[in-house]
Formats: sequence, C-alpha cells, structure tokens
Amino acid sequence: MTGWQEWLRHPERSRTRQALFHTHLWLGALLSPYVFFMSISGSILVFHNELSERFSLEWLVKLHTNLGFGPMGRLVNGIGAIGVTGLCLTGAVVWWPGITHWRRSLTVDWGANFPRINWDLHSALGFWCLLFVLEWGVSAVYFSFPHPFDGLLVLDPNDRFADTALYWLAQLHFGRFGRLAEAVWSVMGIVPALLAFTGVFICCRRMMYHKSSNPKAE
Repeated sequence: MTGWQEWLRHPERSRTRQALFHTHLWLGALLSPYVFFMSISGSILVFHNELSERFSLEWLVKLHTNLGFGPMGRLVNGIGAIGVTGLCLTGAVVWWPGITHWRRSLTVDWGANFPRINWDLHSALGFWCLLFVLEWGVSAVYFSFPHPFDGLLVLDPNDRFADTALYWLAQLHFGRFGRLAEAVWSVMGIVPALLAFTGVFICCRRMMYHKSSNPKAE
C-alpha cells in the first residue's frame, strides 16, 4: 500500500498525518487565547459603522488591529494570523478520518458523551467553516504584512488583477456586502472562538490521558 493509499484508507497509520496532528494540536493550544479574542472582537466589529454611532469602539478597533501596541502589536497580530492560516491547512489534512468514516466527521452526534460531542463539533465546524477561517487568516496576514503581497503587482503590470484581488480580500474579511452578509459574518465570526475552546479541551484531555497512562513520567 502506497503512502497515499494508506492516508486515504487508514490516515491514523500515516506518520506524516501524526506529525501534522501534533503540530495542529499544540499550535492551536498556543494560539487559543489570541484566536478567541480575535474571533469575538471581529464578530462585533463587523457592525463597526452602525455601533460607532452609539458607542466608542475605537479602543476595540485598535485591539483587534494591533493589540493596542502599535507597530509591535501589528507584528504580533500578523504572526498570529500566519499561525491561524497554518491551523487551517494542517486541520484540513488532519480532518480526514478515512474513506470509511468521512461522513461521520461532517455531523455532530448530540446524543454522545461530552468529549465525543466536543470532538465532533471541532471536526464539523472545522470542515464546514474552513474557507471562512482561512480567508480571515490570509487577509489578516495581508493587513499586517502588506508588502509581500506586492508580488502580485509583478504578475500584473497594469495592477488591475492585483488591485481587484486585494480589494476583495479586504471586503471578504469584513463581509461588506450588505446587512445580510454582515449578519452572516458576525455569526460565523464566533466559529474560531468555538474551535479554540473545543481544541483546548481536546488538548487537555489528551494530556490527562497521557499522564494517567504513564504514571512513571512524573
């Protein structure tokens, strides 16, 4: 059986998949506070224009943009965004449960115990919302580090494609397509927070299991 066939049928046996799983697990645990805050604040800021008429949201904008620390905060924010993009890419590979069980990873068994519900929720949300979270991660990288994206201008001397692509990247980040889209973006904006919570639970549970099964490790 080739490596591709093994991953397709029995991904749990793949060493590459195991390495990516642990990368995804620990990177997610490390970034969970960042992801949780960005998720909640971003969900609120979708309605920035409407809410700013009644409330002063500038402090929240600064926190979401640069964590309130100016250029250094923007740098940290960009690194976090790269991490989120990495979580999406590794998660897309890790999600695959094998050709026999792939349908199970699309839904949540609400009648199961909490650990199983938590796993199903993390897996299902990660699949159905992958493009949303990936776009947020990539666009946040662009906002923090715009210069590397200037490479698009080399491919497009007239700047039309590059300008259009970067314009839509920014629009997609905020869901600026009318009230209905803003409502959808605001609800979907909570998904990364849920992924962070469920991911931390998975990580903590694995640590507790490892500790209990290896008492001599203490």
